Amino acid sequence: MSFEQASLLILLLAMLILFSLDRIRIEVVSIAGLLGGYALGLYPAEQIFTGFASPVVITVVEILLIVQVLARARLFDSLAARFAAARPGDFTVIAGTSALAGFMSIFMNNIGAFAITLPVALRLGTVLAIPRRQLVMPVSFAALLGGLVSLIGTPANLLVSDALAKATGTGFHFFDFAYVGLPVAIAGILLIAIRVQRLFPEPDETPVKISPAARRIVVERRIPDVSPLIGVRLSDCPVRFGIKPHALIRGDSFVFGPLDQSIIEPGDVLLAEGADTVFAGLAATQALIADAHPHGLQPDFTRVEAVVMPESTLVGSRVRSLEVFHHRGIAVAALSMRAPRIEGRFLDLQLSIGDILTLEGSRIAIGEALEESECLLLASTAPSEPALLSWRPFALFACGVAASAAGLRPDVAFAGVVLVLALLNHLNIRQAMADLNWPIIIMLAAMIPIGQAVATTGAAETIAGWLSLVVPITHPLSGIALILFLAMALTPFVNNATVAIVLTPIALEFARAGRHAPDAYLIAVAAGASLDFLTPFGHHNNTLAMGIGGYRFGDFLRAGWPLAVTSYGLALLLTGLFWL
Repeated sequence: MSFEQASLLILLLAMLILFSLDRIRIEVVSIAGLLGGYALGLYPAEQIFTGFASPVVITVVEILLIVQVLARARLFDSLAARFAAARPGDFTVIAGTSALAGFMSIFMNNIGAFAITLPVALRLGTVLAIPRRQLVMPVSFAALLGGLVSLIGTPANLLVSDALAKATGTGFHFFDFAYVGLPVAIAGILLIAIRVQRLFPEPDETPVKISPAARRIVVERRIPDVSPLIGVRLSDCPVRFGIKPHALIRGDSFVFGPLDQSIIEPGDVLLAEGADTVFAGLAATQALIADAHPHGLQPDFTRVEAVVMPESTLVGSRVRSLEVFHHRGIAVAALSMRAPRIEGRFLDLQLSIGDILTLEGSRIAIGEALEESECLLLASTAPSEPALLSWRPFALFACGVAASAAGLRPDVAFAGVVLVLALLNHLNIRQAMADLNWPIIIMLAAMIPIGQAVATTGAAETIAGWLSLVVPITHPLSGIALILFLAMALTPFVNNATVAIVLTPIALEFARAGRHAPDAYLIAVAAGASLDFLTPFGHHNNTLAMGIGGYRFGDFLRAGWPLAVTSYGLALLLTGLFWL
């Protein structure tokens, strides 16, 4: 093994570890790795930033711009209302909303499909009394499965198609991925829709009747003079009122002592955890009251929910230090947390990925703060756009998809869609560019030269030689099975684009060594990179789902392993059937 090959493998291993630890921002790791590769002599200076001009990156940027318009079109609000009016069964709602997410993910990125479909699913869950935990995870998984079907469904598909075009002169067509992806997506959506009803049934034993769609939140509320909680011991709160007390503050001091000896008095402040509907009921009966918002009478005053994204600047911050909200007059009214321990006062709580903030303040100020802090708006009370505007973005996007399917380069086809949307004033390009998920784009662009170095340095050939000692690569199905397994093993810890970039040169070398066509090997890379169901941190969708649905780490493993095993077997069978 040469110095270039050894240094490249060490660099890739170090980057994969840093990506999986999620301690350093992904764009920082990517740029550091990009410059490190240049310092090690893995590629010349003129190739350092070629990834930013890649058609793959340009297409991803265009899709993200279009998704911003589709998210505002509110076409699915009326569909949700009609669906709810029909009063369908729980399985129909779970499978239907998941299928909607999967369908949308065929034509846009996974996070966009998840973000657009989730409010519809939650609205149906509230109206039809379906537990939130039965809806959020299937929608997340379905968005990942839908990306298997088309060329633009996920960046991994674009990357392997680009690699195939460079190797053979012709990339994959728009729906070539559907031969494997569509059956896997359908089977996966049906399987997870069945399993979640058994894994997350509605709780039968609970002291207080709460809505199945309720989410547990942490709040700090004052005890008024007329509160029925006065004279109640903290140990009795869970049974009598359905809330779990964490701290009792009297004056400026904590009331210490056993819960069965701590008695609530008028004027006390209670830090407690419970269902959002329970706190709403306690507020309505004047049992607990929140401090009045100083700007509550403003005409654009609103109350919204926002989730802390993995790339958000709020990760690790405490509520008291959120100046991005405080200096705009925005109050954090409640917090739905993933952290198991709650200590101190509400302002001392520390934010982590997937936490959900309940914000109160001016609608414009909240929008600016969420943009600056890179949080995702989960629920909005913004008025709907006129119905006339709702169908046009989808029609234009459909034209772009049709042009791409007909053979026009995706980056060119969707550039036309972006242009028309801008000319029709549906898209403000300057503002939309500022709202893009730039860390993901930078990561993708920075990883492309590193991935190309895997092939140019001979590292792919070396790795393929090592792996050929494990499986007989002369039989194509054995090599494809190994490539698919490696992709699925890596993607719970690293984003799917990185998996595709790292494994594509190895897959091409497998095909070359076995004297086989590379198509099947690259299909296996793309499929395996998107089959991410075992952890909440492999893909942003799962991370968001964990916070929104209130899942634990083990819930993903329990729900995901049958889906992963089934998807692996079906993808391998279909790849062998259609591509060998």
